[in-house]
Amino acid sequence: MSQEAAVTGMDEQTDQRTRKSQIARFAPIAIIVAGLAFGYSMGWHEFLSLDYLVQSRDMLKEMVAAHYFPAVLGFIAVYALATAFSFPAASILTIFAGFLFGWFVGGSAAIVGATIGATAIFIAARSAFGNFLKEKVGGKVAKLAKGFEEDAFSYLFVLRLAPIFPFFIMNIAPALFNVPLRTYIIATFLGIIPGGMAYAYLGQGLDSVIVAAAEAGREVTIKDIVTTEIVAAFAALALVAAIPTIVKKIRGNKLA
Repeated sequence: MSQEAAVTGMDEQTDQRTRKSQIARFAPIAIIVAGLAFGYSMGWHEFLSLDYLVQSRDMLKEMVAAHYFPAVLGFIAVYALATAFSFPAASILTIFAGFLFGWFVGGSAAIVGATIGATAIFIAARSAFGNFLKEKVGGKVAKLAKGFEEDAFSYLFVLRLAPIFPFFIMNIAPALFNVPLRTYIIATFLGIIPGGMAYAYLGQGLDSVIVAAAEAGREVTIKDIVTTEIVAAFAALALVAAIPTIVKKIRGNKLA
Protein backbone atom coordinates (compact mmCIF):
# COMPACT_ATOMS: atom_id res chain seq x y z
CA MET A 1 0.00 0.00 0.00
CA SER A 2 1.35 3.41 -0.98
CA GLN A 3 1.81 6.21 1.54
CA GLU A 4 -0.93 8.25 -0.21
CA ALA A 5 -3.42 5.36 0.04
CA ALA A 6 -2.57 4.90 3.73
CA VAL A 7 -3.20 8.58 4.43
CA THR A 8 -6.51 8.42 2.56
CA GLY A 9 -7.55 5.37 4.57
CA MET A 10 -6.69 7.13 7.83
CA ASP A 11 -8.70 10.19 6.76
CA GLU A 12 -11.72 8.01 5.98
CA GLN A 13 -11.49 6.31 9.37
CA THR A 14 -11.27 9.70 11.06
CA ASP A 15 -14.34 10.92 9.16
CA GLN A 16 -16.27 7.78 10.16
CA ARG A 17 -15.35 8.24 13.82
CA THR A 18 -16.41 11.90 13.64
CA ARG A 19 -19.77 10.99 12.09
CA LYS A 20 -20.37 8.28 14.71
CA SER A 21 -19.43 10.74 17.45
CA GLN A 22 -21.88 13.34 16.12
CA ILE A 23 -24.67 10.76 15.84
CA ALA A 24 -24.06 9.60 19.40
CA ARG A 25 -23.95 13.22 20.57
CA PHE A 26 -27.29 14.26 19.10
CA ALA A 27 -29.12 10.91 19.36
CA PRO A 28 -30.65 11.62 22.81
CA ILE A 29 -32.07 14.98 21.68
CA ALA A 30 -33.35 13.39 18.46
CA ILE A 31 -35.12 10.71 20.51
CA ILE A 32 -36.74 13.35 22.72
CA VAL A 33 -37.94 15.42 19.75
CA ALA A 34 -39.22 12.30 17.99
CA GLY A 35 -40.96 11.13 21.16
CA LEU A 36 -42.63 14.52 21.67
CA ALA A 37 -43.83 14.59 18.06
CA PHE A 38 -45.09 11.00 18.31
CA GLY A 39 -46.92 11.74 21.56
CA TYR A 40 -48.73 14.71 20.05
CA SER A 41 -49.56 12.77 16.89
CA MET A 42 -51.11 10.03 19.06
CA GLY A 43 -53.10 12.60 21.01
CA TRP A 44 -51.51 11.70 24.36
CA HIS A 45 -51.36 15.39 25.34
CA GLU A 46 -55.15 15.31 25.63
CA PHE A 47 -54.80 13.05 28.69
CA LEU A 48 -52.65 15.71 30.39
CA SER A 49 -55.43 18.22 30.91
CA LEU A 50 -57.88 19.27 33.59
CA ASP A 51 -60.72 18.41 31.23
CA TYR A 52 -59.60 14.77 31.11
CA LEU A 53 -59.24 14.69 34.89
CA VAL A 54 -62.76 16.06 35.34
CA GLN A 55 -64.24 13.52 32.93
CA SER A 56 -62.28 10.54 34.30
CA ARG A 57 -61.98 11.35 37.98
CA ASP A 58 -64.23 8.50 39.18
CA MET A 59 -62.43 5.90 37.07
CA LEU A 60 -59.03 7.16 38.16
CA LYS A 61 -60.01 7.18 41.84
CA GLU A 62 -61.26 3.60 41.60
CA MET A 63 -58.06 2.46 39.87
CA VAL A 64 -55.90 4.07 42.55
CA ALA A 65 -58.02 2.56 45.35
CA ALA A 66 -57.65 -0.92 43.83
CA HIS A 67 -53.92 -0.69 42.99
CA TYR A 68 -52.48 2.04 45.20
CA PHE A 69 -48.73 1.34 45.23
CA PRO A 70 -48.48 0.32 41.54
CA ALA A 71 -50.48 3.47 40.74
CA VAL A 72 -47.99 5.66 42.65
CA LEU A 73 -45.01 4.04 40.89
CA GLY A 74 -46.79 4.26 37.54
CA PHE A 75 -47.52 7.93 38.11
CA ILE A 76 -43.85 8.62 38.89
CA ALA A 77 -42.90 6.88 35.62
CA VAL A 78 -45.49 8.83 33.62
CA TYR A 79 -44.35 12.11 35.17
CA ALA A 80 -40.69 11.33 34.45
CA LEU A 81 -41.44 10.45 30.81
CA ALA A 82 -43.65 13.51 30.30
CA THR A 83 -40.89 15.72 31.71
CA ALA A 84 -38.11 14.02 29.77
CA PHE A 85 -40.04 14.40 26.50
CA SER A 86 -40.89 18.03 27.40
CA PHE A 87 -44.65 17.78 27.42
CA PRO A 88 -45.73 21.17 28.88
CA ALA A 89 -47.89 19.70 31.64
CA ALA A 90 -45.89 19.95 34.88
CA SER A 91 -48.48 21.91 36.88
CA ILE A 92 -51.40 19.83 35.56
CA LEU A 93 -49.68 16.54 36.41
CA THR A 94 -48.87 17.77 39.91
CA ILE A 95 -52.53 18.68 40.38
CA PHE A 96 -53.36 15.15 39.17
CA ALA A 97 -51.01 13.80 41.83
CA GLY A 98 -52.68 15.69 44.65
CA PHE A 99 -56.14 14.70 43.44
CA LEU A 100 -55.27 11.00 43.17
CA PHE A 101 -52.94 10.44 46.13
CA GLY A 102 -53.36 13.39 48.51
CA TRP A 103 -51.06 16.38 48.87
CA PHE A 104 -48.12 14.66 50.62
CA VAL A 105 -47.83 11.38 48.70
CA GLY A 106 -48.92 13.04 45.46
CA GLY A 107 -46.54 15.97 45.87
CA SER A 108 -43.66 13.62 46.73
CA ALA A 109 -44.38 11.42 43.70
CA ALA A 110 -44.53 14.47 41.43
CA ILE A 111 -41.24 15.86 42.78
CA VAL A 112 -39.43 12.54 42.31
CA GLY A 113 -40.84 12.03 38.80
CA ALA A 114 -40.06 15.60 37.78
CA THR A 115 -36.48 15.35 39.05
CA ILE A 116 -35.87 12.08 37.18
CA GLY A 117 -37.32 13.44 33.94
CA ALA A 118 -35.54 16.80 34.24
CA THR A 119 -32.24 15.02 34.84
CA ALA A 120 -32.73 12.88 31.74
CA ILE A 121 -33.34 15.84 29.46
CA PHE A 122 -30.48 17.79 31.07
CA ILE A 123 -28.06 14.97 30.29
CA ALA A 124 -29.38 14.74 26.72
CA ALA A 125 -29.09 18.50 26.15
CA ARG A 126 -25.61 18.67 27.67
CA SER A 127 -24.51 15.79 25.46
CA ALA A 128 -25.75 17.61 22.36
CA PHE A 129 -24.88 21.23 23.09
CA GLY A 130 -22.20 21.16 25.80
CA ASN A 131 -20.70 24.61 26.30
CA PHE A 132 -22.35 25.99 23.15
CA LEU A 133 -23.51 29.25 24.73
CA LYS A 134 -20.21 29.89 26.45
CA GLU A 135 -18.22 29.31 23.25
CA LYS A 136 -20.48 31.17 20.80
CA VAL A 137 -21.47 34.35 22.61
CA GLY A 138 -19.71 37.12 24.46
CA GLY A 139 -20.42 40.32 26.34
CA LYS A 140 -23.11 40.37 28.99
CA VAL A 141 -24.39 36.92 28.07
CA ALA A 142 -20.94 35.45 28.63
CA LYS A 143 -20.73 37.21 32.00
CA LEU A 144 -24.14 35.80 32.91
CA ALA A 145 -22.94 32.33 31.95
CA LYS A 146 -19.83 32.76 34.09
CA GLY A 147 -21.90 33.95 37.04
CA PHE A 148 -24.28 31.04 36.64
CA GLU A 149 -21.40 28.57 36.62
CA GLU A 150 -19.72 30.13 39.67
CA ASP A 151 -22.88 29.95 41.77
CA ALA A 152 -24.91 27.37 39.86
CA PHE A 153 -26.77 25.97 42.87
CA SER A 154 -28.12 29.35 44.03
CA TYR A 155 -29.07 30.48 40.53
CA LEU A 156 -30.82 27.24 39.65
CA PHE A 157 -32.48 26.91 43.06
CA VAL A 158 -34.03 30.38 42.80
CA LEU A 159 -35.22 29.78 39.23
CA ARG A 160 -36.74 26.45 40.27
CA LEU A 161 -38.38 27.96 43.32
CA ALA A 162 -40.28 30.61 41.39
CA PRO A 163 -42.02 29.40 38.20
CA ILE A 164 -40.90 32.48 36.24
CA PHE A 165 -39.95 30.41 33.20
CA PRO A 166 -41.67 27.27 31.87
CA PHE A 167 -40.44 24.11 33.55
CA PHE A 168 -39.16 22.49 30.34
CA ILE A 169 -37.04 25.56 29.52
CA MET A 170 -35.34 25.37 32.92
CA ASN A 171 -34.65 21.69 32.28
CA ILE A 172 -32.64 22.48 29.16
CA ALA A 173 -31.11 25.94 29.77
CA PRO A 174 -28.62 24.85 32.49
CA ALA A 175 -27.16 22.34 30.02
CA LEU A 176 -25.80 25.32 28.05
CA PHE A 177 -23.66 26.19 31.06
CA ASN A 178 -21.05 24.13 32.85
CA VAL A 179 -23.42 23.03 35.64
CA PRO A 180 -22.32 19.82 37.43
CA LEU A 181 -24.88 17.03 37.25
CA ARG A 182 -24.97 16.58 41.05
CA THR A 183 -25.61 20.30 41.56
CA TYR A 184 -28.37 20.24 38.96
CA ILE A 185 -30.13 17.27 40.58
CA ILE A 186 -29.98 18.64 44.14
CA ALA A 187 -31.01 22.20 43.18
CA THR A 188 -33.85 20.87 41.03
CA PHE A 189 -35.13 18.49 43.71
CA LEU A 190 -35.03 21.05 46.52
CA GLY A 191 -36.21 23.96 44.38
CA ILE A 192 -39.41 22.29 43.17
CA ILE A 193 -40.51 21.03 46.60
CA PRO A 194 -42.56 24.13 47.59
CA GLY A 195 -44.27 24.38 44.19
CA GLY A 196 -44.82 20.64 43.96
CA MET A 197 -46.45 20.46 47.37
CA ALA A 198 -48.53 23.60 46.73
CA TYR A 199 -49.92 22.31 43.43
CA ALA A 200 -50.57 18.88 44.95
CA TYR A 201 -52.47 20.57 47.77
CA LEU A 202 -54.55 22.39 45.17
CA GLY A 203 -55.24 19.07 43.47
CA GLN A 204 -56.37 17.53 46.74
CA GLY A 205 -59.17 20.11 46.93
CA LEU A 206 -60.10 19.89 43.27
CA ASP A 207 -63.43 18.11 43.85
CA SER A 208 -65.02 21.23 45.32
CA VAL A 209 -63.76 23.31 42.38
CA ILE A 210 -65.22 20.78 39.91
CA VAL A 211 -68.59 20.89 41.64
CA ALA A 212 -68.61 24.70 41.68
CA ALA A 213 -67.69 24.87 37.99
CA ALA A 214 -70.39 22.31 37.11
CA GLU A 215 -73.01 24.32 38.98
CA ALA A 216 -71.91 27.42 37.06
CA GLY A 217 -72.18 25.48 33.78
CA ARG A 218 -68.56 25.89 32.67
CA GLU A 219 -65.35 23.91 32.39
CA VAL A 220 -62.65 23.90 35.03
CA THR A 221 -59.52 25.86 34.08
CA ILE A 222 -56.15 26.32 35.73
CA LYS A 223 -57.24 29.84 36.72
CA ASP A 224 -59.89 28.34 38.98
CA ILE A 225 -57.16 26.66 41.03
CA VAL A 226 -54.03 28.81 40.81
CA THR A 227 -54.73 32.14 42.46
CA THR A 228 -52.81 35.40 42.34
CA GLU A 229 -51.92 34.91 46.00
CA ILE A 230 -50.17 31.62 45.24
CA VAL A 231 -48.13 33.14 42.42
CA ALA A 232 -47.16 36.02 44.72
CA ALA A 233 -46.14 33.53 47.40
CA PHE A 234 -43.84 31.73 44.93
CA ALA A 235 -42.28 35.08 43.97
CA ALA A 236 -41.72 35.95 47.63
CA LEU A 237 -40.05 32.59 48.26
CA ALA A 238 -37.74 33.16 45.30
CA LEU A 239 -36.84 36.63 46.54
CA VAL A 240 -35.93 35.32 49.98
CA ALA A 241 -33.84 32.53 48.45
CA ALA A 242 -32.06 35.04 46.20
CA ILE A 243 -30.98 37.34 49.06
CA PRO A 244 -27.74 35.45 49.92
CA THR A 245 -26.67 35.44 46.27
CA ILE A 246 -27.44 39.16 45.88
CA VAL A 247 -25.50 40.02 49.05
CA LYS A 248 -22.56 37.91 47.89
CA LYS A 249 -22.52 39.71 44.52
CA ILE A 250 -22.66 43.16 46.15
CA ARG A 251 -19.80 42.31 48.51
CA GLY A 252 -17.79 40.88 45.64
CA ASN A 253 -18.24 44.07 43.60
CA LYS A 254 -17.18 46.22 46.56
CA LEU A 255 -14.07 44.14 47.10
CA ALA A 256 -13.26 44.37 43.40
